[in-house]
Amino acid sequence: MENTLGNVSAPSEERGFINRNALKYIVIVAMLIDHIAELFESSIDPTVYHIMRFIGRLTGPTMAFFLAEGAKYTRDIAKYQKRLAIFAAVSWLPFLIANPGPQKLISDPFNLIFQSVIFTLFLGITAIRLWNSRLYTKKDKIALTVLLCLISMIGDWPVMDVLAPLFMYIYRDDKKKRYIAVTLAYLPMMLMVLIMDGWHQAGVLMVPLIIIFCYNGKGGKKNAFNKWFFYIFYPAHLLILGIIKWVVLA
Repeated sequence: MENTLGNVSAPSEERGFINRNALKYIVIVAMLIDHIAELFESSIDPTVYHIMRFIGRLTGPTMAFFLAEGAKYTRDIAKYQKRLAIFAAVSWLPFLIANPGPQKLISDPFNLIFQSVIFTLFLGITAIRLWNSRLYTKKDKIALTVLLCLISMIGDWPVMDVLAPLFMYIYRDDKKKRYIAVTLAYLPMMLMVLIMDGWHQAGVLMVPLIIIFCYNGKGGKKNAFNKWFFYIFYPAHLLILGIIKWVVLA
């Protein structure tokens, strides 16, 4: 795998009409819509806001799915993990500029510890590598995975985007167990957030429907643009939106 959202050489499965590249760009658009709503909530009609956030719930779980796919098919998982670490570091400052924003960073430097979803996905690939390691007992692996989940609390999509890709990887050859495990990874926290934050959180239910009925397992056209676009777009769009919010709404 050579991209966070899944440029992998995987067997194709004729079960849908959306290939990996197309789904990747759908996720990118959904993420942009979500972040616009999140950062400019005060300027958006409440109903429109929840619809935009509902669409945005597609992103986190789909990224976790492609992370597991990438771990399964990559020729060098250590290189993949390193790339995610670099990507998380590059995205850190744009993420903070977007949310909480420069003013809150200055007034409360504690906000500097918070990280983007890429950081959480990095912990997810770390959990997968840990699970594959022969250096640890099963009890050690479970304990260290719990530790990774605790660390993920400073990141976006905490715990969920650590456990979900891990479960999808572990149960990659058993669809029933895979979907049960992933549901258990997302459901508790999503129910809690649904009660606290609004009905838009139910948008995560789109993900299994799209992957099961629409995704065909094919990668799509391979080129440098498809490979690197998300790496550039993610921190760039956060930086631009953060600056706009800072200048316009300050």
